[in-house]
Amino acid sequence: MLCHLHISNFAIVRALEIDWASGMSTITGETGAGKSIAIDALALCLGERADGAVVRPGADKADIVATFDISALPAARDFLQQQDLLMGNECIVRRVVSNEGRSRGYINGVQVPAQQLKQLGQYLLSIHGQHAHQLLLKADYQRQLLDAYVANSELQQQCRQSYRYWQQLQQEHQALQHSQQQRDAQRQLLEYQVAELDQFAPQADEFSELEAEHSRLTHGNMLLSQSQQCLQQLYDDDEQSIYRALSQVTYQLEQLQALDPALAGVQQMLSEALLQTEEASRELRRYADKVELDPERLAEVDERLAQWLNLARKHQIANEQLAERHQQLAAELAELTGSEQRLTELELAIQQASRQYQQAAAVLTAARQQAASELSELISKNMHELSMANARFAINVSTLPLEQASANGLDLISFEVSTNPGQPLQALSKVASGGELSRISLAVQVILADKVTTPTLIFDEVDVGISGPVAAGVGRLLRQLGQSTQIICVTHLPQVASQGHQQLFVEKYTDGIATETRMRQLSDDERIQEIARLLAGENISANALANARELLCTPSV
Repeated sequence: MLCHLHISNFAIVRALEIDWASGMSTITGETGAGKSIAIDALALCLGERADGAVVRPGADKADIVATFDISALPAARDFLQQQDLLMGNECIVRRVVSNEGRSRGYINGVQVPAQQLKQLGQYLLSIHGQHAHQLLLKADYQRQLLDAYVANSELQQQCRQSYRYWQQLQQEHQALQHSQQQRDAQRQLLEYQVAELDQFAPQADEFSELEAEHSRLTHGNMLLSQSQQCLQQLYDDDEQSIYRALSQVTYQLEQLQALDPALAGVQQMLSEALLQTEEASRELRRYADKVELDPERLAEVDERLAQWLNLARKHQIANEQLAERHQQLAAELAELTGSEQRLTELELAIQQASRQYQQAAAVLTAARQQAASELSELISKNMHELSMANARFAINVSTLPLEQASANGLDLISFEVSTNPGQPLQALSKVASGGELSRISLAVQVILADKVTTPTLIFDEVDVGISGPVAAGVGRLLRQLGQSTQIICVTHLPQVASQGHQQLFVEKYTDGIATETRMRQLSDDERIQEIARLLAGENISANALANARELLCTPSV
């Protein structure tokens, strides 16, 4: 609930400190005194658009601070917790506006954007202005009110989730269908390309192996003759081979190292070279024995290389990438084939999702119909207390065709009323006047008070245009609402003002140079004087004072 409001240099307010209590608080004052100024300041503090014109003339900035007790407001606490702004059971909201129009917002001392102030505000209070009852004519608002009375968010959530899932499947199916023609053409091309590559069957690393084999087969004669020549020079020539020469040198060094051990290292290296020469000779002989002179195999390799180069050129890729390209195209074809299967799967899933949605919507419809019957009777009863004795109120819940389904179900909610005997029920917009709408709106607010999560309701002169018994009925209902919700009501009616658990008075002072608005809580004696003024005007008579005492002594609850 709202606990305290500090206003500095806002409009014609120089400085104002207001402590707010639970229950119903009424605000009265002379015309033009600025009875709604605290409400306007609260709206600005909670994220309404800022304008430098709100700054008091001569001041450089307006400063508004509102303090709330959120100990019993789980939604507000959760929001603050998510934003890392929770600081115990108290929430302090501040808005500073410069005379140049720039503004800064704070929550518990942390600077935040105005949008975040507005998001928090919906969990703290709700302001109903003179024309707020016009919302009652909107179908969406009527549905929201009925759902608030149903008070089963799980049913509504199930309906929304099943609808969104159903729509998601339909969108995916539609997207696949739209691309069907393009996919058909692409699949035909892929089928041809994959079949061609399947027949050729390129393998990873095959191209480099083919190139190496082609080189060996092409130069087979040269490789054979020159390897045999190298073998002859290295080992097979008995007179002049490298191996024979190394053997002789090694033998001589063995004799010399006996005379001088310093030659042992050289002798060791030559011994190892002799062994390596012998091993190299054996390897070279084995190589020469394996050299192929195979013209048929060369023709095969030559043909496969030509095909490889042609396919790589056709796909505009490097020769080494052909095997990878084959796998890629095969995967794309499989995916397209899978798309066809997905279309079939989606059609079945859509049918199932549609049935699930309709089941969820039907359960919600049943809950709404039961709540509509109960709520209609309660609203009719409250309308009778607001001097609409012959009025009948009904909530019609009709089922829409599946083509008009929405996340909110398959129901068309319509508030209907009959204000005169014998008159049939008709839509509010066709029957109810502005004053009647205001009373019906108030009747609904009272009934839904226990269902609404907003802890503070502010009514800014919603009683305009009513008087007498109607005004008394409005006052009683507002006081009744104040038993479960903090009510702040700006009013000019004594019947409403007298029902408040406490009353604030707004007055305007001027010294001929500057004007200033002040607000203060009235004592019991001051309340009698103020109620009498509202009853009789400036010339307060003894009868007016007696009537004021009577109104104050007989609150409805």
